[in-house]
Amino acid sequence: MHRYDPARQKLAFGLAFLAGAVDATGFVVAGGYFTSFMSGNTTRLGVELSTDPALALVPLALIGAFLGGVVSGALVRRHAGDGLSKRVLLALVAALLGLAAGALATGWAPGFLGLAAFAMGVSNNVFSRDGEVTVGVTYMTGALVRFGQGLAARIGGQKLPATRGCGLLWCALAAGAVVGGALCLHDPRIAALTAWLLALVLFGFALRIEGASR
Repeated sequence: MHRYDPARQKLAFGLAFLAGAVDATGFVVAGGYFTSFMSGNTTRLGVELSTDPALALVPLALIGAFLGGVVSGALVRRHAGDGLSKRVLLALVAALLGLAAGALATGWAPGFLGLAAFAMGVSNNVFSRDGEVTVGVTYMTGALVRFGQGLAARIGGQKLPATRGCGLLWCALAAGAVVGGALCLHDPRIAALTAWLLALVLFGFALRIEGASR
């Protein structure tokens, strides 16, 4: 996070917020599965393979959709180049979440879950360098570890610049999950629509960032 300018850091926080909102919506719709937290789905997969193999198809399908999004996003980024990649990837994320919201509005929950997981996979390519993710926007274990290491360093009277922003990134995802969960109390379709609108806002922000850097 510390390597990026304030505008790009804000974009990362926005993406983490979006991931939290989408994940909370997917959790409610799927009854305990995730659209961005693949560690949780992997645990569910392992448990269900041991207890009820038929149920393992759900987390397996979500993991497959997410992985497909990661691969597709990486290919799109490579083709678009660094100067246009963020706007192109976020346009794709917004389009996918729009389709996902439409699927849920028509009552097709599996379509929403698959499209949302695919979109979250794509989003992890927005911040990458040399083919590797520099900021994971849908998973926060690493961010929490770095945040904890930063706290330990401060307690010891040192500073670790690489840990700056990690705590805020986690907070952004948690806040998104709170908002997504709260909206689902009214109607998951409203939560899905809100996520799509937020993705459009982030796409517009990416247009502004990449336009200013040219």
